[in-house]
Amino acid sequence: MSSNGARSDLLFEFASLSRLPGAELYAYGGSSDTGFSSVSIDSRSVQEGSLFVALPGTTCDGHGFVEAAFRSGAAAALVKRQSINAFNLPNIAKEHRKTLIAVDNTLRSLQDAARLYLEKYPGLLKIGITGSSGKTTTKEIAAAIIGAEKNVVMNPGNYNSETGLPLAVFAVRNCHEVGIFEMGMNHPGEIGDLAAVLNPDIALITNIGSAHIGILGSIEAIAKEKKEIFSRFTGANLALIPEGCSFRDYLAEGVRGTVAFFGEESFAKLDGMRSMGLQGSEINWAGRSVHFPLPGRHNLANALAAIAIAREIPVSDDAIVNGLESVRPLFGRGEILQGRATVILDCYNANPESLAEALDFCESLDWQGRRVYVIGEMLELGENSREAHRGIGQLLRGSRADMVFFYGEGTLAAAEFLDAGRFFHTNDMDELSRALDTYVRNGDLVLLKGSRLCALERLCGVLECSEAVIEGVT
Repeated sequence: MSSNGARSDLLFEFASLSRLPGAELYAYGGSSDTGFSSVSIDSRSVQEGSLFVALPGTTCDGHGFVEAAFRSGAAAALVKRQSINAFNLPNIAKEHRKTLIAVDNTLRSLQDAARLYLEKYPGLLKIGITGSSGKTTTKEIAAAIIGAEKNVVMNPGNYNSETGLPLAVFAVRNCHEVGIFEMGMNHPGEIGDLAAVLNPDIALITNIGSAHIGILGSIEAIAKEKKEIFSRFTGANLALIPEGCSFRDYLAEGVRGTVAFFGEESFAKLDGMRSMGLQGSEINWAGRSVHFPLPGRHNLANALAAIAIAREIPVSDDAIVNGLESVRPLFGRGEILQGRATVILDCYNANPESLAEALDFCESLDWQGRRVYVIGEMLELGENSREAHRGIGQLLRGSRADMVFFYGEGTLAAAEFLDAGRFFHTNDMDELSRALDTYVRNGDLVLLKGSRLCALERLCGVLECSEAVIEGVT
């Protein structure tokens, strides 16, 4: 409590939410709460003093959990005006002596509240990152570099969606100097909505690929959607675009701000890079040899994107070197695991580009044992799914794989390109696990690559691997 009796941990006062379009506040008396200290969309994660946001859903409606949120300590609920009477919310709020904030659209109002909240921190340098792949890793690398000299806040995990990003920005505090936020999408228009929440000072696109092509329909539509990260620019902002992107000119066209391109040719202090296999890469920066632990050329691209952001802050060469050396793989994003085989766990997501990158990395390794590739289905490709899987099949046909295990209906199109005896296909995880257990032996290299819903990490048990290993792997 402060000296005037107000809670010192409040993020936002309820009165400030009256600025939300069409908002009406109903305070049902008795509560000493004048604002909220956290925000939640899940009644199970509500804390004392939370604002609970009731989001309608296809299978369950958050308005049905308002009472549970109040019982768990929520100070108020943001609710849809049309749902108030259907869920008896006035009586529930009166009984618990809590506050209701009624709006027309709770998701839109959550986003608007996050935007208003960020306006409280005009000194925060806001960085937005989007792209078809590499968003989370680029964010983590950038935070490691910039965090060496600045106080950084970022999305936890992959809180990058239409709900995740607004929730993440409520972590901003007065002490923070730089905010690094990734932006994802699973429907058209989402990047523009997220840009309206963050209003980034610096915005970076990692790449344009075919992830979500089943949602947007074409690679051109994906580029258009990703370009929306620049849509809130007013002239003083900076757009960072990969120099080798085939859409670079389109992405740069008409941007209201400064445009800069990044890549191997754009850094005067970059004096070469070389692969160290499973141990990562060596990056020569400002006359110093840096051990960057994340393996693969795609992670080098992520590192260059992070450096492009860092040099605009700016931070010192020491911060860049120390940040690059401190990063570690995130779950399912190129983790190197040791068990009875060496496992590359790259199962957080998959699209044709990322799968080709994973295969390229495995093919490049100087490996004395057998190569075993476990390929899960690539999802969200829509009508492009069959051709995309056929393309992977063609890559596998010419690969050095001793055996390929396919999982999921879509991978049948890839299996058509392999000779009988060189592949195994199933739609059943238990069957896949048994087949892999029988085949794999000590000294094998095993790649686990598939879309998130395939959950290929379930195979780690049969492969007897659980601990990530970076140092000393050969």
